[in-house]
Amino acid sequence: MHPLNCLLVDDEPAALDILTHYVNQTPFLKLAGRCLGPIEALQKVYSEPIDLIFLDIHMPELSGLDFIKVLNGRAKVILTTAYSQYALEGYEHNVVDYLLKPVAFDRFLKAAQKALDQRSSLTPPNPTVPTQTVEEDYIFVKADNRTQRITLSDIQYVEGLGNYVSIYTDQGRVVTLLTMKEVEERLPERRFMRIHRSYLIALDRLQYIEGNEVFLDKKTAIPLGETYREKFFKALESKTLNKR
Repeated sequence: MHPLNCLLVDDEPAALDILTHYVNQTPFLKLAGRCLGPIEALQKVYSEPIDLIFLDIHMPELSGLDFIKVLNGRAKVILTTAYSQYALEGYEHNVVDYLLKPVAFDRFLKAAQKALDQRSSLTPPNPTVPTQTVEEDYIFVKADNRTQRITLSDIQYVEGLGNYVSIYTDQGRVVTLLTMKEVEERLPERRFMRIHRSYLIALDRLQYIEGNEVFLDKKTAIPLGETYREKFFKALESKTLNKR
C-alpha cells in the first residue's frame, strides 16, 4: 500500500516543524512538501499528486476555508487551528478532521487514520466509465502584494517573461511570479493553448491567422512558434470548413 502524499500548509514555521515530525513518525504518510502560504500550496497541488493536506485556517492572502473552495476536491483536508469556533464550518466543507493547536500526536494519528480509511474515495475512476468533470471558471494569482481572482473567460492571452508571466485580461494586465509551464498546467487545455515559447492564448479569442501570426483582434498579433504550429492547426481542424 502506497503512503498518502501529504502537504503541510501553515504560515507559522514552528507549527510546520511539529507536523513534519508527526508525519515522519507515521508509516502510512509521506511528506510531499511544506508551504508557508496558500498560493504556494495551490501551485504544489497543481504540479504533483497530493492526497492529503494539513491546512491552517488563519493565513494571509487566502483563508484555509477559502482555500478549500479553490481546491475543489483535489485532495482530502485536515484543518489545523487554534480556534474551535470554525469546526462546524470546516465540516460543512467535508474536511476529514479538525485539529486544535497545539496538536497532540495521538490526535494527529487518529485524524490521519481517518484519511487513510477514506483513501478509496481518492482512487481514480475506471477509465472505461465516462465521468463528468467540473471545470473551474477562475484562478487565483498573487500580484501587487495581494491575491487576485481572475475569471478564465476574461483571459485573452498570457506572455512569458522568464520566471514571471503577464496575464492579459479584459480588465487589464496582471503580472505574477509563475512560469509559462505552470500557467499551462493550470489552465484547461480545451480552452487555452500554448502557441509559442512565450505565448499562450485563449482559443475563443482567436479571430484569424495570417502567416506566422495569430490575431486576437485587429491590433493584437501573437507570434506562432514553429514548434507549436502543427499541434495548433490540428486543434483547429474540427472547426475548419474548407480544409483543402
